[in-house]
Amino acid sequence: MSADRAALEEALQRGEEEGGYIEFKERLSKEVHLSGGRMESLAAQLRHRVLSGEGEATYVVGVTDDGGIAGISADAFSESMDVLSLLAEEAGAHIEDVDTWGVGDGANAGLVGVATIREGAMLETDEQHIVVGTAGHVDHGKSTLVGSLVTGQADDGDGGTRGFLDVQPHEVERGLSADLSYAVYGFDDDGPVHMRNPHRKSDRAHVVETADRLVSFVDTVGHEPWLRTTIRGLVGQKLDYGLLVVAADDGPTKTTREHLGILLATELPTIVAITKVDAVSDERAAKVEHEVEKLLRDVGKTPLAVERYGVETAREEISDSVVPILRTSAVSTAGLDDLDYLFETLPKTSNGEGQFRMYIDRSYSVTGVGAVASGTVNSGTVEAGDELLLGPMPDGSFRDVEVRSIEMHYHRVDEAKAGRIVGIALKGVKEAEIERGMVLVPRSSNPRPVRSFEADVMVLNHPTRIGTGYEPVIHLETISEAAVFHPERGRLLPGDTGHSRVEFKFRPYLVEEGQRFVFREGQSKGVGTVTDVHYE
Repeated sequence: MSADRAALEEALQRGEEEGGYIEFKERLSKEVHLSGGRMESLAAQLRHRVLSGEGEATYVVGVTDDGGIAGISADAFSESMDVLSLLAEEAGAHIEDVDTWGVGDGANAGLVGVATIREGAMLETDEQHIVVGTAGHVDHGKSTLVGSLVTGQADDGDGGTRGFLDVQPHEVERGLSADLSYAVYGFDDDGPVHMRNPHRKSDRAHVVETADRLVSFVDTVGHEPWLRTTIRGLVGQKLDYGLLVVAADDGPTKTTREHLGILLATELPTIVAITKVDAVSDERAAKVEHEVEKLLRDVGKTPLAVERYGVETAREEISDSVVPILRTSAVSTAGLDDLDYLFETLPKTSNGEGQFRMYIDRSYSVTGVGAVASGTVNSGTVEAGDELLLGPMPDGSFRDVEVRSIEMHYHRVDEAKAGRIVGIALKGVKEAEIERGMVLVPRSSNPRPVRSFEADVMVLNHPTRIGTGYEPVIHLETISEAAVFHPERGRLLPGDTGHSRVEFKFRPYLVEEGQRFVFREGQSKGVGTVTDVHYE
């Protein structure tokens, strides 16, 4: 939401020179600008600005009528954007993007913003919005494949499209992802809606605005030291499908098996993409495909080779027990049309009914706006202006907060429903107080912190046995926390299924019956389901 001061000066100068599609407002308030016949008048004015700008208008907020910089408080700016959103909706338009600048110092500090208004109502794509989590060994081509899908561009053979997802300097330099990355593309009546350059937030916003169906990717990390991050991406997001990649020149590895185990433990319908088939012979690609089929059968799943049975059969049969396998190449684009077809036609699988709830995956601060909590909406709907609770804090308490604004892939939206990956700007809390694993819920939900819970667990791998006092890391939603196990009969052996009390070691979280989790410590790992909770 930030931009260069020169851009602000340019916008003000352009407004003075061209005028027709640019409107200056010091602030907009619900009490004044939505009362009586004022709303209809202002909506008509906005409509005129949009038509004058051939479908696009610019509103500069925090300035005087003649374009002088005034600056308003963050609260006043947030209210102004809420009012502007309602006016745009009334005029058959929507806010596409907002840039903000901090102006002045000390007591005179304020905020100026430039909102881009675009003709056309905001598309409601939630029922046609699927979220896909990627997994697979390092250098098997996860990010490259996703980069080619969302841009529609063939890779240069050196991981060029991967650069659209690796954003940290050390990721670009080493060619290794070190944190979760996010990407989006979509579909309309003419086919895929791609991003020309995913680094430009306007490209992402364009996809969200124009596509009839959206596909969001949560791209995880393949390097073994960051397995905890991968688990967070696969367990902590509201995923509809998993996409496991296996390189044709390498084949399934230990990491492949570990990531597959996590996907299957969460009962997530999964697709396997054998990548880099352009770099090997047909015989080698077939050999790796057979290895993947055996791997799936070993864990009780039915492989379905698209090469033999066709993509339509894969779409009809995919489930938590049937796993389609495709041969793909980001360089030759082999198999990408089939993946496009699947992602365009597969149904949404996650259930987002109920009250609003979002587990926080990350947080950051935006100049002039303040704290932003980012994550995937687990259930329900959230709107700008909603009053929520954030927590639990380390002491078990919950904090009253208010939603200033919501963004989805850099596109400002009035509301967000289950499955959307969003950033929610919050009033009433500092960014430093927000931690991963906290949750946002309605104030009426009366949440209670949980320090320990009962669970049915399955030990997938352990060198000896799990006994009382065993301390793995629990991955539940976006929670990653050390916990102490107390097995019902004192111990659990590899392959065992049993009952255990699980106690968070350092602080409480919001945990509910029925939630699934993964636990891991060294080479040991397992899965579990919460059966009961103990409130503090």
